[in-house]
Amino acid sequence: MPMSTVTSKGQITLPRDVRQALGLGVGDKVDFVEVEGGFKLVPLRKDVRALKGRFAGRVKRPVTIGEMDDAIAQSAAESKEG
Repeated sequence: MPMSTVTSKGQITLPRDVRQALGLGVGDKVDFVEVEGGFKLVPLRKDVRALKGRFAGRVKRPVTIGEMDDAIAQSAAESKEG
């Protein structure tokens, strides 16, 4: 199993096997998604299809379209007041 050591600056080097398995290259970005018992490393891609499942587990329940509409309306009203 690939391993890494955290440096004094809080940095790690991803082992080559891990980078290759994730398709990561120089300058690529990754996200750390909290999961039960730890974190999952997720490569950030420019293709929107790669976002599927990326936000799973980040909220306790999905937000409805009505709730989104209400939040947008409230934000618009607040920006008019200020």
